[in-house]
Amino acid sequence: MSNRCTHVPHIMMPKKGTDLSKWAVIACDQYTSQPDYWAETDRIVGSAPSTLRLTLPEVYLEDSNVGTRTAKIHETMRQYLTDGTLEELPAGMMLTERFSGGSCPRRGLVLALDLEAYEYKAGSQSLIRPTEKTVVERIPPRLKVRQGASLELPHIMILIDDPDRTVIEPLFDRVSSFEQVYHTGLMQNGGSIQGWFIPQGAETDLIECKLEALSERKTFNRKYGCTDEQALLPYAVGDGNHSMATAKAYWEDIKQGLSEAEQADHPARFALVEVVNIHDESLIIEPIHRIMFGVDADDLLNAALAFYKAQGCEASLDASGDHVFPFCTENSGGVLSVKNPKWAIPLATLQAFLDDYMESRKDVKIDYIHGEDVTRDLGSKPGNMGFFLPDISKNDLFRGVIFDGVLPRKTFSMGEAHEKRYYMEAKKIVK
Repeated sequence: MSNRCTHVPHIMMPKKGTDLSKWAVIACDQYTSQPDYWAETDRIVGSAPSTLRLTLPEVYLEDSNVGTRTAKIHETMRQYLTDGTLEELPAGMMLTERFSGGSCPRRGLVLALDLEAYEYKAGSQSLIRPTEKTVVERIPPRLKVRQGASLELPHIMILIDDPDRTVIEPLFDRVSSFEQVYHTGLMQNGGSIQGWFIPQGAETDLIECKLEALSERKTFNRKYGCTDEQALLPYAVGDGNHSMATAKAYWEDIKQGLSEAEQADHPARFALVEVVNIHDESLIIEPIHRIMFGVDADDLLNAALAFYKAQGCEASLDASGDHVFPFCTENSGGVLSVKNPKWAIPLATLQAFLDDYMESRKDVKIDYIHGEDVTRDLGSKPGNMGFFLPDISKNDLFRGVIFDGVLPRKTFSMGEAHEKRYYMEAKKIVK
């Protein structure tokens, strides 16, 4: 069975002469507690053509006028399509390079993926899967924005596991042979980005073949130490999963009224995404630590030993296990470790217990913390307990999804807010 689910899209870009520094705006799910950021973005954009007018920043998602905002978005989409603000390129892909202040750029490839090959529900065996659990309650308000929309503007980042750098990186060896479509600074500390167009043809055929080769069955089994029982996983959603899930929900709705022939090439079936190699040097994957509030440390540790024993594992309060979790409390610190864990990655081992523990202790709360210093400070306060998670190997991220299903919530952090994707390319989702 083929594991190909890529699609060469008709990308839309603003017409020549558009101020791209005002056109490109950061993903709508960023700065959700900072309305000042979005007020400043609105001031910068002014009356210029901008993706700000085509998306709904989620800081406004609960506002009373969200319906009016949504209607205005749909109207502006139609306007940009009819007045020539947006122009459709021939079928092709966009090679991107983003500098956002780190030591090296993030390199990606904008193409489309078939939503028929994506499923976000628990236990999914689809070729495209989320890395973390999808909160289904977050889909309906986002779906209202997509219903009635004529365009999509993606902030979805799709990860591939390409340690030998066979797909994206070689394209930069011959980047001078591609047409540069844009090169612009990005507002509000976003750095800069440039993009080169790769028209559909021999080059895109080769790209699709190389992507497909990454999860050829024998290669896949050898890479992850698995058997044919484990479903192939060519693509993992690294960022923008709720955007991807909303696109899926929208497609499932509208395809009900389409014939098989109409479904085959309907533009809403294919989601525009940026594909990035998880081994790209710019991607820094950091663990997210755990703080427990309102907890008795002795009770929690005794419960942990009992839980893991019931799961067929062996837990101890030393560093002798395969998965090791240092912890801190008000009066001390220590280590919880688990031998022969049934979970593929350490975080899944710890979170399975914490979820079970909190189920029977409703007064205990959890928070997810970036940085060891903050974890140590909070975990040492009375009634608290902090668990330190180990660094996450890039190789473990795909293994975790393959063997454990979607990873627990807040497994990892991938980049700071200003490094998230800015809207640039668009694609029609209506005929």
